[in-house]
Formats: sequence, structure tokens, C-alpha cells
Amino acid sequence: MSLSKKEKAARRAAFQRMTPAGKAEYIYTYCKLPILLGLIALYLAGSAAYRQLAKKEVVLYMAHINISVGDELEARLTGGFLSASGTDPKRAEIDLSRGLYLSDHPSLENHEYQYASSLKLMAAINAEQLDVVLMNQEAYDIFSRKGYLLDLSGLLASDGALYRRLEPCLTVNTVILEDNSIEYTLNQAEQYRAVTEEAANGLDLSQFPLFQGAFPEPVYLGVVGNSPRLPAVVQYIAYLAT
Repeated sequence: MSLSKKEKAARRAAFQRMTPAGKAEYIYTYCKLPILLGLIALYLAGSAAYRQLAKKEVVLYMAHINISVGDELEARLTGGFLSASGTDPKRAEIDLSRGLYLSDHPSLENHEYQYASSLKLMAAINAEQLDVVLMNQEAYDIFSRKGYLLDLSGLLASDGALYRRLEPCLTVNTVILEDNSIEYTLNQAEQYRAVTEEAANGLDLSQFPLFQGAFPEPVYLGVVGNSPRLPAVVQYIAYLAT
């Protein structure tokens, strides 16, 4: 119910005559809800503004599949690249997905782990939030067959000196262009058939000084074909090769 001007004036006068303690009690009794709501709104607005200001730009999205990287090497793969490229680590980062697992024949205890990793990788690829993948031979074969990887000979050709230096490290793998896997799985075809091609879509990192002795088996670098950050990818590969 709205008050008349006379009633409002009377209340203001009464408020002015109150002692400081009485004013505080009055404010607490009658105004605490609006004040509380205002403080909550101010907090939410401030938090949103802080998150926006503190949010880092993602320079590259990277995933490690079927490999384990120690803390020292991981620091060189992430912060080391930012420092070498003159990027402020407080304002930029490499988004790294660790501990992912892919297998054509996962064990029973790893089946859910493999399924969850597959979903995460597919979501990242579809969202264009995966650029560089470090993986073992099995994961490399899977990524290559599915056609996820870019032909690196074309990518590196933009830097002739870099290409000549890395050409011995390029690895060739099979890409499935089309197949009858669905029909074969459903027993609608007697034999599995596929149309394939070979592509130089990996780099053998064991030949890079940074990785020598770091892994008990070969580890490969692949670049996801729909990456929108290819200039940064080339810069990253050049950093790893130094």
C-alpha cells in the first residue's frame, strides 16, 4: 500500500529523531531483505566481471591419449611453449586433456573408460576444441583410420626449413575413406571391405630431443583436421623440434 506525502514526511521525521541504535534496528527490521538482495546482485555481477577479466585465452587445445607425461615434461609442453613464444601465462594457456584412453579391444574393466574418452574426444573435435594430439601407436592408428588427422606434409610445407628438418620424422598411416563396417557388424555383408589411402599424418616424437628417453614406446603427434588454429599449431611443432 502506497503512503501519502504527509505519511512519508511523518515517517522521515520520526526516523530523523531516532538514536543511531534505533536507526540501525529500524533498517535491519524493515530494509534487510532489499539490502540483502542488492548485495547478492552486486556479488554476482562482480563475480561475473572478475571471471571475464581473469579468463585466459586458449592458445591451443591438446590431448594426451594412452600416454602418461611427467610433471617436468608437461610443464615444458605447456608453459614452456607459452614462454618461448612470448605469451603471458597469466593471460593465455594451453588447454590440456590428460589421461584419455582409446583401444580397439579394451579390457572389461577399461570399457567404460574407453567409452567416456571417446565421447569426450568426439565432443572436443566437433566443437573445434582439439588441435594437437600426443598418443601411442594404438591411438594413432585409431585416429588415422577415422580420418581425424591432417596430412602434415601439406601443413609443414608452409615453412620450408621446418619441413626439411622434420621430414625424417613424418610417419605414414592408413585412412579409411569408406567401408561397410555397419553392414558387416549387422551380418549383412560376408566380408569387411574398405577403401583406404595412406597419409603422412603423424610425427614420431621419439626423434625429438625433448622426448628422447621420455617414453618406453613410440609416441606420435597428430593434428586434428578441423583445427582453426593451424598457425599456432605450426609454431608449437617448431617449438617441440628445437
